[in-house]
Amino acid sequence: MDETPAPVLDPGRGKAKKGYFWALARDDRAWNGPEPPGVAFTYAPGRSGKYASEILQGFGGILQVDGYAGYNRVLDLRDNQPIHLAYCWAHARRKLYELTHNNVAPIAEDGLKQIASLYRIEAQARGTSAQERMAIRQQKSEPIIKAFKIWLDHARGQVSAKSPTGEALKYIAKYWDGLTLFLTDGRIEMDSNAVERTIRPIALQRKNALFAGHEAGAQNWAMLASLIETCKLNQVEPHTYLTGVLTAIVNGHKQKDIDQLLPWNYTA
Repeated sequence: MDETPAPVLDPGRGKAKKGYFWALARDDRAWNGPEPPGVAFTYAPGRSGKYASEILQGFGGILQVDGYAGYNRVLDLRDNQPIHLAYCWAHARRKLYELTHNNVAPIAEDGLKQIASLYRIEAQARGTSAQERMAIRQQKSEPIIKAFKIWLDHARGQVSAKSPTGEALKYIAKYWDGLTLFLTDGRIEMDSNAVERTIRPIALQRKNALFAGHEAGAQNWAMLASLIETCKLNQVEPHTYLTGVLTAIVNGHKQKDIDQLLPWNYTA
């Protein structure tokens, strides 16, 4: 799950207000899972974790996210089924990489090398079953993770906690349990790139569309983005899909057979 700003015109004020598109993605192709890939965008007027909790009503299981604190709200069992948060190594890596950009940062460079080793193992395991992927991780990745934790604790003792390096290492330590959850389940990715890739076109579209005319328009934008980006994930051409679906509906396609018109079931 991830979120991105969605500017919406605020009538009467002559300016746009900031809402958010919340994206919930599924992509099991890395472990040959049974479900087709898809993404659902939902518009909400804010970024508070309560919106994530509302969107996830009825969901229980593993949710992969970045380190935004708002996602802690989904752990409240008064609002949700039991959810475990898996965190994103790409975000952890990014914080270390930023330290090395135009700077000499030996501690950050050392951390990047260890993370790169983990990603090389992931590349070897991609496309295998969840059970096989977990076995590979436990054999090859777990020793690297154990060594990384020893290195992390030692490195944090060498720098000020308030320094840029200290802040980057603190981020990794803070989310350590969720970062290492991928060792226990072959279905979990090392990062949340699957959902971030679906959000990228939305960010590009913002530069062209500027804003939605009103909140209903933003909700329609989210609905259309869900269909278009899910088409892309399933190698279906979006314009052809939308034309065919609208034609089928006009010609009396029965609502009880709506599953036939989902992107992963659609045939022109």
